Amino acid sequence: MGNLSIMDVRLSVIDHRLHGVKRVIAVASGKGGVGKSLMASSFALNLSNKGYKVGLLDLDLYGPSSHIILGVNDFSFPEEEKGILPHEISGIKFMSIVYFSQDKPAPLRGNDITNAIIELLAITQWGNLDYIIIDMPPGIGDETLDVIHLIKKSEFVVVTTPSKVALGAVDKLLNILKELKLPVLGIIENMKINESKLIFDYVKEKNFKFLGSVSFDRNLEDAIGFTNKLLNTSFMKDFQKVVEKIT
Repeated sequence: MGNLSIMDVRLSVIDHRLHGVKRVIAVASGKGGVGKSLMASSFALNLSNKGYKVGLLDLDLYGPSSHIILGVNDFSFPEEEKGILPHEISGIKFMSIVYFSQDKPAPLRGNDITNAIIELLAITQWGNLDYIIIDMPPGIGDETLDVIHLIKKSEFVVVTTPSKVALGAVDKLLNILKELKLPVLGIIENMKINESKLIFDYVKEKNFKFLGSVSFDRNLEDAIGFTNKLLNTSFMKDFQKVVEKIT
């Protein structure tokens, strides 16, 4: 189990914290830079807009960015009540390391990363939710493996771009998930700019579900930090079709 210690009493608390959550969807990628955080934030925002009770947990501790996408500007420490209560952003219960670091650099290494992940999972009081969306650590290092082992009820959505480099990393991640017999809801192709069938053909060959393509949106950057604008982008219109295949 990577860096996890079987003597850590916090591990026994994690399942209890997630007891009232119906589904946990972990948004993962084989490498950074493919839009994983945007996908995770958009999942949460889209589901909340439909009336679901949703939480968003940013476990990308190297470069947390979900708070930027959602336009978070209040980094005050969450209220404590037998744990900590997530802030609510646009109807989403949101938790991130930025509340501990005050959005300043947090140069964590090795066991410090694992401890931070365990701490966030063990102390956050989510309550009753329909969904928790997890912005996973990038890549397939110890941190990703730790999360896989810690959150046993996770279903995985894997994000890639139409790139041979990105696909190579995704292939390794999918092989790990398959070897561990974990549920993979499907693969999303992000930032599509032409009619290449590279990702579609790969997904079909590997016998996974293709959740769809999200076209590159040149106006998307202007909507970052403004949830109402983000909900009305062409990106979100494409993404809506993906969400419908999972919910």
